[in-house]
Amino acid sequence: MGNLIKMRSPQKRRQLCGTRSAPSWRKPRASWQNCSPILELARRFGRPSKTQLTSLFRRRHGMQYAHSWSSSNASMNSPFGWHLEREQALAKQFAEILHFTLSFDELKMTNPAIQNDFSYYRRTISRNRINNLQLDAESEVNNEMANRMSLFYAEATPMLKTLSNATTKFVSENKTLPIEDTTDCLSTMACVCRVMLETPEYRSRFTNTETLLFCMRVMVGVIILYDHVHPVGAFAKTSKIDMKGCIKVLKDQPSNSTEGLLNALRYTTRHLNDDTTSKQVRALLQ
Repeated sequence: MGNLIKMRSPQKRRQLCGTRSAPSWRKPRASWQNCSPILELARRFGRPSKTQLTSLFRRRHGMQYAHSWSSSNASMNSPFGWHLEREQALAKQFAEILHFTLSFDELKMTNPAIQNDFSYYRRTISRNRINNLQLDAESEVNNEMANRMSLFYAEATPMLKTLSNATTKFVSENKTLPIEDTTDCLSTMACVCRVMLETPEYRSRFTNTETLLFCMRVMVGVIILYDHVHPVGAFAKTSKIDMKGCIKVLKDQPSNSTEGLLNALRYTTRHLNDDTTSKQVRALLQ
């Protein structure tokens, strides 16, 4: 993504810290080892079959993501702005997971026939079993996995739901960790992405469209996670995320690249329709 801007204070003292070019420091090595199977899928998720991708991600995602998230928050006894600068490599891996999650769900939403395709696959497998036809063991999905996959694809944004559930579970299971540590992490990353997108000086450093999409997906991803974890959500006036600014910066981009992200904010957040949400924010998403 080039560079992330770290917001050091209300006076907006900014400092650049690398994200996609972040060094592989020793401290987050264990978290990298946990994240690497997911990231390997992200790099080549267009090549495996849909069934292979879902099977692998469902088996690995919850455990690996929760472990990585725990590691990233474990030493957060200081403001997250400083922590983000110090743990650039770990922040990068978290951003890559968010990027993959939003990318996958965008593909799922633009391919609504995938559930019908999978139902056809299941019927074909059942028919072949009845006719005693020899099947390729590697390509066949057992009934238990097939049922899980059906439920998985029934979600409008299956990967994002899995990620949100993993984050919520982490917060609920770690009572000794202040919830503010998690929400500060998410709000800081949202602020970083928003400033990068709306500031010409930093925006000019984007060398291709994919980098721009990466930044937007990460911003939307952390907003949604914040809204699921924080008691009053991301849309309340007391939220640490500038929702008006984030939505505006999305709307300033070509609609074909942001409509899916805006829909994610409309339909996968928890608090958009709460009374605490301002009319201006609600109107921006209509």
